[in-house]
Amino acid sequence: MTFFRPVFFLCAMVLTAAEPPTAEIGNGKIRAKFYLPDAANGFYRGTRFDWSGVIFDFTANGHSYYGPWFTKRSSTVRDFVYEGDDIVAGPCSSTMGPADEFRPLGYDAAKPGETFVKIGVGALRKAGAVPYDAFRVYEIADHGKWTTRRRADSIEFTQELRDDSSGYAYVYRKTIRLIKGKSEMAMIHSLRNTGKKAIETPVYNHNFLVLDGKGPGPGAVITFPFAVRSSRRPNSELAEIQGNRIVYTKALTGRDVVTCPVEGFGEAVSDHEIRIENSGLKAGMSIQGDRPLRSINLWSIRSNISVEPFVGVSVEPGKEFRWTSTYKYYAVP
Repeated sequence: MTFFRPVFFLCAMVLTAAEPPTAEIGNGKIRAKFYLPDAANGFYRGTRFDWSGVIFDFTANGHSYYGPWFTKRSSTVRDFVYEGDDIVAGPCSSTMGPADEFRPLGYDAAKPGETFVKIGVGALRKAGAVPYDAFRVYEIADHGKWTTRRRADSIEFTQELRDDSSGYAYVYRKTIRLIKGKSEMAMIHSLRNTGKKAIETPVYNHNFLVLDGKGPGPGAVITFPFAVRSSRRPNSELAEIQGNRIVYTKALTGRDVVTCPVEGFGEAVSDHEIRIENSGLKAGMSIQGDRPLRSINLWSIRSNISVEPFVGVSVEPGKEFRWTSTYKYYAVP
C-alpha cells in the first residue's frame, strides 16, 4: 500500500495571507473539521466545486477518512500535476472531502462579459466565446450571501443568490449532521428556486477518500448493488471488475490511475449505494443516496479513491428540491 504523506501541512499550502476560517463538530463517534466559505480568506475559492462542506480533517472509529489528496497548491496549475513526490493541485481542484459540483446554469446563453451561475459558488463572468471549462478560474461577479450555523453535532451552510442578468436565483442549503450515537453522517441538500427560470442541472459528489493517509491497492474493494459494466474498463494491471465489485490488484504508485464509468445500475433508488472497504486497514464506508442515479464515475490515483455518483436536480420557479446522502463508517474484519 502506498503511503501518502500526512496532511498537517495545510498552513504552508494556503494561498491566502490570513488563516482560513474553520469550524468543528462531533458526536463522540466522529470528529469533523471544516473550512468555511469566505470570499476573502477561505481555503477553497475556486469556481468549480461548491464552497460549503469542505472537510479537511475527519476521524471515525480511530480511522481518518478525509483530508487533502494533494501535497501542494499552485495558482498556475490547471487541474493537478506531479512534481517528483508531490501532487500539486490548481485553484479549481484543490478541495477535499465529499465535495459537490453542479453544472453551470446559463453559460451557453451568456455573451462574453455577461454572467452565468454555478450553484455553491455564485454568479460568474463569461470570459469569451469558448466552451465552459471547469478548471478555469472565472471572475466571480457575485458570491451571493453565505451564512453558517453550527451546533455541537451539525453544521448548516446557506447561500442566497439572485442574478438578474441570467434570470437565475436560489436559496441553496447544505446541512451536515452527525447521527447521535452512531458512526454516521447525513449530508442534506435543499435548493429553492427563487428566480424566473427553471433550474435543471446534474450534481455529483467527488468523494475524495483518503483513508488513513494511504492510497488504494490490494485489499481495497468497491461494491455496488448491481453487476458492474463499463464502456471503458480500468487498466487490468491495477484493478478489475469482478461481478458487482471493482477490486484493486496493485498499489497505485507514480502516475498510476484507475478510472472508468460505472454502468449497470437501474432506475431504483436502491441501486444508489456504494461501499468502499480496505481489508488491510480494516476500515470501510458506505454512501447511500435517496435519489436515482444518473451516472457514476470512478477516479483514483496514488493518494485517493473517488467514487462520484451523479443525480439530476430539477426545480421549477417557486419550488424546492431536496436530496440526501447518508455516509456510514465501520470496521472491516
